[in-house]
Amino acid sequence: MITVALVSGGMDSVAALYATAREHTVAAGLSFWYGAKHNDREIPFAEHHCRRLGIEHRVIRLDFMGKLFKSALLESGGAIPDGHYEESSMKQTVVPFRNGIMLSIAGGFAESAGAQGIVIAAHSGDHAIYPDCREEFMRSMADAMRLGTYAGIKILRPLIHLDKARIARLGHDLGVDFSQTWSCYKGGAIHCGACGTCVERREAFLDARLPDPTQYLDTSPLPPKPAARLPDAGKF
Repeated sequence: MITVALVSGGMDSVAALYATAREHTVAAGLSFWYGAKHNDREIPFAEHHCRRLGIEHRVIRLDFMGKLFKSALLESGGAIPDGHYEESSMKQTVVPFRNGIMLSIAGGFAESAGAQGIVIAAHSGDHAIYPDCREEFMRSMADAMRLGTYAGIKILRPLIHLDKARIARLGHDLGVDFSQTWSCYKGGAIHCGACGTCVERREAFLDARLPDPTQYLDTSPLPPKPAARLPDAGKF
């Protein structure tokens, strides 16, 4: 199948890119610049891995999101919270309808490029605080994509049955250099080590029993998971 992959430059999307390139033809990797604090840190890594695999890389600018939307993840928003990724405080980092907007654009691009599928790195650990990661949303979006394109574009989620640790293991087995990926939402010179995405990244390598190649500002003990986990985002 000819596919188009959404590649942010993070662990999940890069692992999904490598896994997809093993099974399908990847016509292009798409990254979106939308005014996030970490966009300028992660997108060069997306370009690096596309280039390594011989895949065309395109950056689509969505400046309006950074200007008009409200989220701590954006340069226009407040501070990124520290703590565990499953804490309710991470709701501050939701960018309204981000996946819906990006998938819609990718659908039009994919059909124009002669592709039949769009790859997104959704996984079993995606958190229910993000409405556009929930199963009901993804199922509805997949239906809309199929019905709204002549090609019947499909949404492919090759990581959907994997948690973050198993994604780290998969990427390791596929030869991914995870030092050339970015997670930290704060977007500093190096990973902060304390925000939710850094905590999740640190946990993933520990649980996978793999060396973590990431340099962190804060390497203090990881915070415990909240006692009551949020509802699971589900699977296809």
